[in-house]
Amino acid sequence: MGIDPGLASTGVGVIERVGSTDTMRLLASAHVTTHERQGMPERLAKIHDLVRETIERWRPGIVAIESVFFAKNVKSAVLMSHGRGAAILAAHMAGIELCEYSPLEIKQSVVGKGRASKDQVKKLVEILLKLDVVPASDHETDAIACAICHVFREKMRTGGRATAAGPATSSPTDQRRQDQRKALLALSMGAKRGRKKRR
Repeated sequence: MGIDPGLASTGVGVIERVGSTDTMRLLASAHVTTHERQGMPERLAKIHDLVRETIERWRPGIVAIESVFFAKNVKSAVLMSHGRGAAILAAHMAGIELCEYSPLEIKQSVVGKGRASKDQVKKLVEILLKLDVVPASDHETDAIACAICHVFREKMRTGGRATAAGPATSSPTDQRRQDQRKALLALSMGAKRGRKKRR
């Protein structure tokens, strides 16, 4: 289960890995929005309830959440931290193991480059999960991407490439997978631009 945390909006996404392959499927995604006119306790309760109810419904083996990034806007980072805290508490109270990934790690794992745009992340989520319809909310898509990131990172760790001396490193297979994702993204984005020109 992936979580894209924030105070104004938090998204969740639950995916399932099929066997020992890279094939994954989307089980569920959702998001909640809160408004600054609401009191802080009420806003945090909505986020907590979304995460708690999703865990109770789907019983994920692990929760992956986006870590805090050092944004230029300090206020935005602080508000995001409030939402993260509510989500982390819900996962902890449910007894679920929690992993954290930076936005750069998520983009690198899903798209193959750490500076990918939101549109590129959304497109790769669509491709990797073979979705007919992508969630309208960017927060849901980002939560799903976080879950996909964990699947890929966990496969690297359990594949024997992680050592006590340092983090897991990319193998030739991992590099080919990243190259394939980049190629798929380039083809899909190229086709999209072609459609716009024909209009």
